[in-house]
Amino acid sequence: MTREFHKIPEWHDVTFEVFRDEIYPRGQPAVLRGLVKDWPAVRAGAVSPQAFCDYVMPFDRRAQVGVLTAPSALKGRFFYRDDMRGYNFERRVEMFAAAMARLIAQIGDDNPPAVYIESVPIAECLADFTRDNRIDLVDASVGPRIWMGNRVRTQTHYDLSDNIACVVVGRRRFTLFPPDQIANLYMGPLEFTISGAPVSMVSLEEPDIARFPRFEHALETAQSAELLPGDAIFVPYFWWHHVQSLESFNVLVNYWWNDAPRDMGKLYDCLLHAVLAIRDLPESQRAAWRAVFDYFVFKTSGEPMEHLPAGVR
Repeated sequence: MTREFHKIPEWHDVTFEVFRDEIYPRGQPAVLRGLVKDWPAVRAGAVSPQAFCDYVMPFDRRAQVGVLTAPSALKGRFFYRDDMRGYNFERRVEMFAAAMARLIAQIGDDNPPAVYIESVPIAECLADFTRDNRIDLVDASVGPRIWMGNRVRTQTHYDLSDNIACVVVGRRRFTLFPPDQIANLYMGPLEFTISGAPVSMVSLEEPDIARFPRFEHALETAQSAELLPGDAIFVPYFWWHHVQSLESFNVLVNYWWNDAPRDMGKLYDCLLHAVLAIRDLPESQRAAWRAVFDYFVFKTSGEPMEHLPAGVR
């Protein structure tokens, strides 16, 4: 699908203070050009994919990692089968070094199967990698993850975390939609997901508008950017994002974090309980409960119980 989207705002020479005081408070996507251009891993990748592998192999902890593979005919789109009872890809466990070597060996193939090493904690597979390859925009306790693959497409989804994703090798195209587009993105199952987060059921590249007509409205809000090695992107909490890897060998390192209190409970449990208890009530009763949630949960009228003495709130 050829379509022009809104450009994601770009920032250069981003410091911790700029991110903390100007970018993060906006709650909007931001491209951070050149954020990690000085990483040794980025410089090695600029020489060649093999040079990148030679750089990281001394850090290898001989860890097993999850690897997704799919036939070349699927063009790198990891998704459900047509009957929605399974996936169109296989998930296996391999040694990190072996999976990386397989990616390198396929670079010369015109139409290789899709291979995707997804979301591996760097501390588990590449000891000391972060000593010289790190960012100072997030707390040091946030552990980065590495993603590697060939020309693959990550279906539009959201995460319940803020995210800074850094392109190390290859190019990636990010297309983002704001959280309020949920009704126009046709969410897939909550309890049967591809990799943990619910995904949009609509193909970004070849959308079936007859089947998913509201997707046209989502496209009007879409923001996009192409990232080069050394660039990064800030994806705020719950922003839907589609990611396309554009080279035969691609590496990304990302940082997920959430500043909410850790003892708040599981949000999906809250949602599912509300669905079971409220969704099928008569319309007038649902309207009453909407007002209750607006008042107590979303605080649309301010602090709900501020009219009471502090000790009985």
